[in-house]
Amino acid sequence: MTNQNLPGIAILPISEFVTHRSKLFAQMTENSVAFFSAASEVTRSNDTEFAFCQNKSFYYLTGFNEPDAMLMLIKQASSEQSILFSLPKDKKHEIWHGRRIGQEKACQHYQLDQCFTLDEQSELVPQYLNGIKQVYFAFDDENLSQHVFGYLAQVRASTRQGEKVPTQLIDVSPMIDELRLIKSTNEIELMRQVNTISGLAHQRAMQITSAGLFEYQIENEILHEFTHHGARYAAYATIVAGGDNANILHYTDNSARLVNNDLLLIDAGGELSGYAADITRTFPVNGKFTEPQKALYQLVLNAKVAVISAIKPGTTFAKLNNIANEYLTRGLLDLGILSGDLTELVKEKASKKYFIHGLGHWLGLDVHDVGDYHINDNKEQCREFTPGMVLTIEPGLYMPLDDMDIAEQWRGIGIRIEDNIVVTKQGCENLTANCPETITDIETLMKR
Repeated sequence: MTNQNLPGIAILPISEFVTHRSKLFAQMTENSVAFFSAASEVTRSNDTEFAFCQNKSFYYLTGFNEPDAMLMLIKQASSEQSILFSLPKDKKHEIWHGRRIGQEKACQHYQLDQCFTLDEQSELVPQYLNGIKQVYFAFDDENLSQHVFGYLAQVRASTRQGEKVPTQLIDVSPMIDELRLIKSTNEIELMRQVNTISGLAHQRAMQITSAGLFEYQIENEILHEFTHHGARYAAYATIVAGGDNANILHYTDNSARLVNNDLLLIDAGGELSGYAADITRTFPVNGKFTEPQKALYQLVLNAKVAVISAIKPGTTFAKLNNIANEYLTRGLLDLGILSGDLTELVKEKASKKYFIHGLGHWLGLDVHDVGDYHINDNKEQCREFTPGMVLTIEPGLYMPLDDMDIAEQWRGIGIRIEDNIVVTKQGCENLTANCPETITDIETLMKR
């Protein structure tokens, strides 16, 4: 469907992961240890597993993509050590399930100081913990927590022999979350690439869509385009929602037949080397907006454009929400969907009756990426943007078919338009630039 040429697929160099570890080491106190665990495979049915997805913080520090591993970072006055415990080479297992990198190659390739097998953890980790003062790990990782407390118990059992058990346990999540929130030049280039791929997938969907097809057939075209360009997995469950299904925010059934004169909302993003895109477009099934659809769509688009134009260092989601609320409220009042005094409606945030979700979120290794929003007592997100942050902007309007408080012409319309934005020193960059969004561009692309 598309013939646009893409540059070579972006891959993070191993030096990037070394830099990530160095930044974390800089925040650790002397005489401390940090633990990070890899994900485990998850059974789908009987003896088959879901496609493996690595623990994102573990991946951020290693680039290592095998299950059941553990990273141990040791900071002492005279040294910093990165130690990996991972599955051993096993010829019989590898014949059935695929190759493992093993300990020797893992050390070399991932530039780690030492690598051991998982079976060596119980002996070696308590030795490393002897005399350490602070231990960092993610408190919400129940499996890792059990292991850490087990190691500490082993050290404590030997205190009569002179071993010293760590005395402070610290949740590492806030530290790693802050590091992940600010993307490097390499990470931004990777996200630029996955956005380009995802934009091509949305173009393909627009070109293939017609009345009578099923939502899952459009989903298949999107996944095809992701894979064709090297993004082998979707970053999240793809939403293909025709007509009133668009008023279900996380609709993933994707089983309905597309109907002439309905809109189709697609929320889909690929994943490339662990990093996600998150794009939403809404367009007419038959390639031509009706007048009511056009009025609501243009309102949402104008709000999105206004919000993105205000993004720069120092801006906050709270300020952007005010812009979106004012645009949408004024537009809904002009269309007769809201009634009353504009000033009062804006103050009451009356648009939230139809704009029922947040304006955006952080984006990165996770679709809803980590990072503190600095929410105040009024539940406003007051964190100031800084260069390197990547976020989504996704205003929407939702008019359920069964909402009898609105005129019939609006019922069953659900619209969301979502872009991925990186904050720059000068302002911002829209990573989603190749994904059509104006009424003219969409209708031209879909012209039969």
